[in-house]
Amino acid sequence: MDFQELLNDYIELLSCTAKELAGASDLTAVDISRYRTGKRTPDLSSPQLKKLAFGLAKLAQEHGKESITEGEIYNALTNALGKESLSYAITIERFNQIISLLDINISQMARVLNYDASYISRIRSKQRRPSDMHSFFHSVSVFIVRSYSDTASKELIANVLDCDIQHLEDNSSYLYLLESWFFSDSEDMELSGSSANDFLRKLDEFNLDEYIRSIHFNDIKVPSVPFQFATSKNYFGLEAMKNGELDFLKSTVLSKSTESVYMCSDMPMEDMAQDLEFGKKWMFGLAVMLKKGLHLNIIHNIDRPFEEMMLGLESWIPLYMTGQISPYYLKSPQNDVYCHFHYVSGEAALFGECIAGYHDKGRYYLTRHKDEVAHYKTITKCLFQKAIPLMDIYCKERKSEYEKFLFENAKLPGKRHHILSSLPLCTMSEELLKEILQQNKISTEDAANIFHFVTMQKEIYEQMLYSGPLQDDVPELTREEFEQYPMVLSLSGLFFESDIFYTYEQYLQHLSQTKDYAKGQENYSVTVTHQLPFRNIQIIILEGEWVMVSKNKFPAIHFVIHHPKMCHALENMIVPVMEEE
Repeated sequence: MDFQELLNDYIELLSCTAKELAGASDLTAVDISRYRTGKRTPDLSSPQLKKLAFGLAKLAQEHGKESITEGEIYNALTNALGKESLSYAITIERFNQIISLLDINISQMARVLNYDASYISRIRSKQRRPSDMHSFFHSVSVFIVRSYSDTASKELIANVLDCDIQHLEDNSSYLYLLESWFFSDSEDMELSGSSANDFLRKLDEFNLDEYIRSIHFNDIKVPSVPFQFATSKNYFGLEAMKNGELDFLKSTVLSKSTESVYMCSDMPMEDMAQDLEFGKKWMFGLAVMLKKGLHLNIIHNIDRPFEEMMLGLESWIPLYMTGQISPYYLKSPQNDVYCHFHYVSGEAALFGECIAGYHDKGRYYLTRHKDEVAHYKTITKCLFQKAIPLMDIYCKERKSEYEKFLFENAKLPGKRHHILSSLPLCTMSEELLKEILQQNKISTEDAANIFHFVTMQKEIYEQMLYSGPLQDDVPELTREEFEQYPMVLSLSGLFFESDIFYTYEQYLQHLSQTKDYAKGQENYSVTVTHQLPFRNIQIIILEGEWVMVSKNKFPAIHFVIHHPKMCHALENMIVPVMEEE
């Protein structure tokens, strides 16, 4: 926990106001405000820190919390500041290192970043501290990515970042790795791992059937009453722009067109998100659009902090599960001056613009005029030519494409890591599989399909092991754990959504066969964990290339993620402690 969070926790615990704390500490209200917002922190040996600890202890006594002593508070605040000071010192050391390495002209960088050169010099010498550390070093990273994209510079940076120069070819990956490097020893960088885990946990727990029932999706009727509005219309200001988005969705749903819908926006989200009623109407409009059977192609704006990006993607999980969404991203960093808005469907187009920081002064233009819609379709398709897939989504309807992907990618060289919620079918004996299927009373037709699927899995594993090393992380459960969470055959790749259960003895037999399989394969290793990190998903990683998250059921679906920032976080996230076999 950092100093700012700790101080605010104390204030909340003591139920005191900033004004009361200022009075008890003999500090100014401005000092307390700056400490609480993180704009300033007292020095470790400063009298201000001692006064703050004294004031908090005094208020603790007044509020009947005598157990909270001045010494305890002072030590806690000192420890928090010590950690921050160490992280900050490392960040500034790296800032100076990169400036010297690339021979960056401070005056030029200051001019581009809109800072005074003397201010940056004081930051370098630790005489000043940016009020918003992440914003400052994000700007520095963007400047470096844009100004030092030649091969020679990238080779220098790749050496410092301890990565392959190929990882810097994509500007988005270049920006993420550089920005991460500045903070890699601070607690804040743990957010990427926790955000990735939160995303996976929500996906693991998500049940589409329950979600559909909760929002009464099956009761949604696609309206057929014509929607009346002018052939074209302008919307000025936030409230009108919200209406413009809803009008676009109405127009799209009520038109006779079944063409795909294209969406791209780097407009600010915060002020729109504050209007919960608008959010509900917008999501309902999107649900009706999907109910109509339209396919949505969307370019997500991911040029923002990782945790915000993952939080935004979490809200799209229900829509992704329909298989009607194709998500993309633009690999070049977005500018911080102009914001744009592009929505196009079969018979309508909504375009908008604003200056960053002045969203309320923006303008949207909605048109159904055929010539204008045709023009905007052309512009939007040009935009999507510059976009690359954020992830490929394979549902039951794309089964053949999914199988083709598996076979083609099994030939790619590289290191593979699988985090499994069940055991790999390719290591199971034919006799054991037959026994499990008979026990679960699986029909002859389904059993034949499953045997064919297992044969295909064995071929894919053999090809992957020929291409490089593969590590499977599998759960080793006690009987009590197994009874609480019975294990089922891993059949998401077959899109077989009925559970086929092991007995505990069958599970142990398959686990033993998996370990024996590893002994006979030079490139194959098995790592067992005594905790089950996920129950309904498995994670397949081809390091440096892609990460696939497979949902076993409700429904079975596979997300193949390409974006470097997401892949990096998923590859390096912390999972329960494992023991090698």
